[in-house]
Amino acid sequence: MQALLDRLAGPLHLAVALAGAWLVFSSPWIGMYDRMPDEPGWIDLGHVVLGFAALAMGVVYTAACAQGGRWREHFPWLGGDLGAVGRDLAGIFRGRLPTVEGGGLFPMIEGLLLLALLAAGITGAAWFFVQGSAAAVALRDHHMLAARCFAALMLLHFVGVALHLLDFVRE
Repeated sequence: MQALLDRLAGPLHLAVALAGAWLVFSSPWIGMYDRMPDEPGWIDLGHVVLGFAALAMGVVYTAACAQGGRWREHFPWLGGDLGAVGRDLAGIFRGRLPTVEGGGLFPMIEGLLLLALLAAGITGAAWFFVQGSAAAVALRDHHMLAARCFAALMLLHFVGVALHLLDFVRE
């Protein structure tokens, strides 16, 4: 099982990134409040279907990241180890890029991004299943908050990747 999750981790990372980007960029055109419209458009349907797919991929990717103690890299605060994050933050103020591995700032951003994806997916799925009820409106608000956190962390992740690629090209 570990070998399968390891092989799926890379493609899942890319698939979740692409699905997440589409979900974020299509969200202003979603026409739902407390329920799906009676005749939903392709953007509404696509958002719901891709949202469920992103949730499933996020769960599998989380499982892949959690195997064999690797959760410490993406979730260092759970083990009380924020030393690498502190070193990366101090390095930023000295003009150095954070490390990509070792439980530093960049992997922690990835972990937070993964949690935001799961939160957006879970609240979106719950909203879908209770649509039309009073709870749907509250779940919509929670979903939108989680989605905004996801979008902000995705932007940070993208900037980090771009800076590392630029640094790689310079060398």
